[in-house]
Amino acid sequence: MAVYDFDWVDAFSGQAFGGNGCAVVHGGAALSDEVCTSFVRETSLVECTFTGASKVADIRVRYFLASREIPFAGHPTIATVAALKDRGLISGTSVTLETGAGLVPVTIDGDMIEMTQVAPQFGPMPDPELVAAAVSLPVDVIVGQPQKVSTGLPFCITVLKDHAALKAARLDVEALARLARALGADGIDMMEPFLVTLEGASATGDTYSRLLMAPPSPPEDPFTGSATGAMAAYLWKHGLMQKDSFVAEQGHGMGRPGQARVTRVGPAEAPTGVRVAGEGFILMRGTVDLPAEA
Repeated sequence: MAVYDFDWVDAFSGQAFGGNGCAVVHGGAALSDEVCTSFVRETSLVECTFTGASKVADIRVRYFLASREIPFAGHPTIATVAALKDRGLISGTSVTLETGAGLVPVTIDGDMIEMTQVAPQFGPMPDPELVAAAVSLPVDVIVGQPQKVSTGLPFCITVLKDHAALKAARLDVEALARLARALGADGIDMMEPFLVTLEGASATGDTYSRLLMAPPSPPEDPFTGSATGAMAAYLWKHGLMQKDSFVAEQGHGMGRPGQARVTRVGPAEAPTGVRVAGEGFILMRGTVDLPAEA
């Protein structure tokens, strides 16, 4: 057993119990995949991060779901930098993270932490009927054509016509598996449709989103920073968002309101990056005993 410092951070929120929680295990990057996934399941969080030394960046960050490691995730990036800043492990107004999706530059302006996600990759457009079935909705509530988009992690971006449709969505795991196969996914991890409406949950928001998740993850993600970047790229490319920078909201229906400022890098039709910014609230600080093997 070894003792690690950790912080539990509510990302994309400036207050307790908002946004999306993430446990950051400092110095845990060398732990085995089995230990890391077991730790995520123990917390009942969607994702946790494990940091370590890097030869190519300021720090290395590994991202884990309850089921596996993933190359990148948005709210854990905000959480990790907030935790590092709070502990005095980084100084200045910028830091570069080594992730499985490449180097991620992050800037810090007071309480606001802004990551620059990689240039979006636009993938296949699945049959809207498949997408509608995956979230138990009639196909006529889908606006335009859903599309697989990634700014480090792929999602099926799906625009819905109103808040009523967003609220009514329910995940159908068997239908989701069919959608995942159509999108070429290896399993159903992280291929859930990211549902978005072009109206905020509050007066300050421009969009409002939900991400319903398949087991063993919790049933819904309170705030999804990586999907928010992919969603923004989709909206700009397809002419659905005229602003160069806008406010994305998520989690309000769960009682965990979260908010991000999203800014385009490059032209709308072909962004070269997406900047996603939010706050991180340190909810808990402590130590955890973790085995070398689960």
